Amino acid sequence: MIMFDDRVRAFINRFQGGFPLAERPFSIVAADIGLSEDALIQLVDRLLDKGLLSRFGPLYDAEAMGGGLTLAALSVPDPLFGAVVEQVNALPDVAHNYRRDHLLNMWFVVASSRPDGVTRALRRIQRDTGFPVYDFPRRRAFYLGLWLELREDGFVSTVPVPGEVACKSTLSVRLDALDRLLIHATQAGLPRVAQPYRAVGEAIGVDEEQVIVRLQCLLDGGVIRRIGAVPNHYRLGLRANGMTVWDVPEQWTEELGQQLGGMEAVSHCYERSRHPGIWPYNLFAMVHGHDRHEVLNKMECLRCELGEPVRGHEVLFSTAILKKTGMRLVA
Repeated sequence: MIMFDDRVRAFINRFQGGFPLAERPFSIVAADIGLSEDALIQLVDRLLDKGLLSRFGPLYDAEAMGGGLTLAALSVPDPLFGAVVEQVNALPDVAHNYRRDHLLNMWFVVASSRPDGVTRALRRIQRDTGFPVYDFPRRRAFYLGLWLELREDGFVSTVPVPGEVACKSTLSVRLDALDRLLIHATQAGLPRVAQPYRAVGEAIGVDEEQVIVRLQCLLDGGVIRRIGAVPNHYRLGLRANGMTVWDVPEQWTEELGQQLGGMEAVSHCYERSRHPGIWPYNLFAMVHGHDRHEVLNKMECLRCELGEPVRGHEVLFSTAILKKTGMRLVA
């Protein structure tokens, strides 16, 4: 449990999205929470240095770029686990990788801005590691929005994403060369300077106004999900990361997916592919808690709400973060 003063809590609680696209955005945010511009920039630097923020800037959506995104898993014997982690994590298309307590013990997200990027990455992983790759492509998204709220007592909870920055359903957007330069320059985060968009423009050879206009277009088109602080929920206290999985009949998938995605405990909810004989589950929902007991209690509440159509369910806890960089557009 970490105690923060009112202004730090206000910044993190309000600006996980909605960071202004303006000439001096830090000045606008600082005035809103009672800090000076310099003090806010220093605060963001400290939060990043301490690992309390994973990054600060735009969150990009690979599928909206015309690329692909999938969740995949491997079953790796313990003696070979470290070597396989290095092979998987070496691919820039691997955005996240977790060890989970299951026979399928390595779960990773592959994201690419190229239409064939995911397929190529999965083939390479299977070839390099020698282990079968189980692909769980997303069929439908019912909810996506991990937004944290820091409370005065030091505890942190998940809350629904504010409507103005909620994830939008979009068609893919055709990117030009300047868009790709802009994404490459900002995907690891925004510069922490008084005029960050001017700094980005200077790095890619365009003026500040073009950067702001282009980022706004990418935001409107869903290529950017939101712009702001990305809290590290592990460091802030939500140390139990439970991937709950559910086996429901196909005719109930839409109704139960919508129901599950609408529950406060759930931060992500998708329909994904089954693997007959290996994996019977077709609904995936992420649940976070301060410890495993809290996650298990939340899961039992979800089970009671979903009712009789559920034929089976379990929770896979993450036991190690193996990689967490977010999507990286290869230059």
